[in-house]
Amino acid sequence: MNSFKQLEVFGNRTAVHAEREYSYAEMVEISDAICGEVGERTLVFCLCSNNKESLFGYVGFIRGHVVPVLLDASIQLDRLQRLIDLYQPAYIWASSENEDLAKTMDRAFVFGDYTLFKCRTFFQHELDGQLALLLTTSGSTGSPKFVRLSYENIFNNAESIAQYLSIEADDKPITTLPMNYSYGLSIINSHFVCGAAIIVTDASILKKEFWDLCKEQGATTFGGVPFVYEMLDRLKFEAFDLPSLKKLTQAGGKLSSNLAGKFAEVCGRKGIQFFTMYGQTEATARMSYLPHEKNLDKAGSIGIAIPGGELMLEDDKGQKITAPHVNGELIYKGANVSLGYAESSADLSKKDENNGMLHTGDLAYFDEDGYFFITGRLKRIVKVAGNRISLDEVEGLLQEHGHECVCAGTDDRLSIYTVKEDRLQIKKLMKEKLNLKGLEIMRIEEIPRNPFGKILYSELPGQG
Repeated sequence: MNSFKQLEVFGNRTAVHAEREYSYAEMVEISDAICGEVGERTLVFCLCSNNKESLFGYVGFIRGHVVPVLLDASIQLDRLQRLIDLYQPAYIWASSENEDLAKTMDRAFVFGDYTLFKCRTFFQHELDGQLALLLTTSGSTGSPKFVRLSYENIFNNAESIAQYLSIEADDKPITTLPMNYSYGLSIINSHFVCGAAIIVTDASILKKEFWDLCKEQGATTFGGVPFVYEMLDRLKFEAFDLPSLKKLTQAGGKLSSNLAGKFAEVCGRKGIQFFTMYGQTEATARMSYLPHEKNLDKAGSIGIAIPGGELMLEDDKGQKITAPHVNGELIYKGANVSLGYAESSADLSKKDENNGMLHTGDLAYFDEDGYFFITGRLKRIVKVAGNRISLDEVEGLLQEHGHECVCAGTDDRLSIYTVKEDRLQIKKLMKEKLNLKGLEIMRIEEIPRNPFGKILYSELPGQG
């Protein structure tokens, strides 16, 4: 199942708007030329930005059964070198201006601002036949741990997403997320399989040029992680005049209930469909979605399983939970569940280790109507004075009361980090609501986040 093999059917339809419009026929021709230079099935690193070069390279490698590893173009040299040593790629598709690569590799092919750099030492990769793509697990671009995705994973998920979002050929998403991030890539995949046109830009949503392009090109949809919606709220999105915008999607972490409610109400007023979704790279991208008409009814819910998928809960004894409002680990079953992990080139020959079943590590419950609600992470539970405390629930409580905080800790040590001078109010709230004392409350300048807006708890003071 490699749906990019059929992209020719969209012919002269626009595939990508970059500095100009590129038709599907043009994209296929360029993509195949890039991959054609590689020739055999092997491993290629792609240093991605949201530009036509990264996009065409990715499409070409998938079409040509070459296995790309998608990495952030801004990856530090020492981290990149570590990954090169572990995985021995045959080529690296990257900016022509990358002097470090130019010094140690040969230039095999050039398109636009990118060069296909050829490694001077040959390494024979043993690649499992199903293996299509490697994606980083959390956006930590230097981590050697990747998720192994198959062609079936990618395109089953893309078609499922296209189905529940009712994506059509005249939809026109604009890039707001890195394409080396599973959520950003899923937007590309799910629109390309429908013959839609993608507006490609590296401009931040904080820049006027992004919104000018959005309006000028008639963008119909974009996606964002919670951090993006926090920024949109500060930009006063409710006052924006974007008549072409028809759909907004949110994933990559839980949006605060206040903000979810506000965007549901604003989008309802503007005639925009607002979808909150849930996923993990280990399941390619998406596992569940909340139908837009249920936004107010089921506020805070991750919704129901995507078409073709199934959600269930297990208790700590591994028994299936069948009653509503009972907490357990969220388990997902579907054709989009990845093959497993890789930590070096030796793992690329491995077969499917998950067999379509994923233990998410998230705690959840479902209500009487079968809608699921995440309550925290299994690993984010600590014992304080003998009581089990969910760090995620404490964060949620603090945010509900207007405190911009994150929580971390171990048993008998709960640390709360705030960006405001509100330590006394936090202490009082914790005592009143949770009867918690002896907390460590610390003021920090900003909450550490990865390029996708996810909180980096390990980088908080005292948590490394």
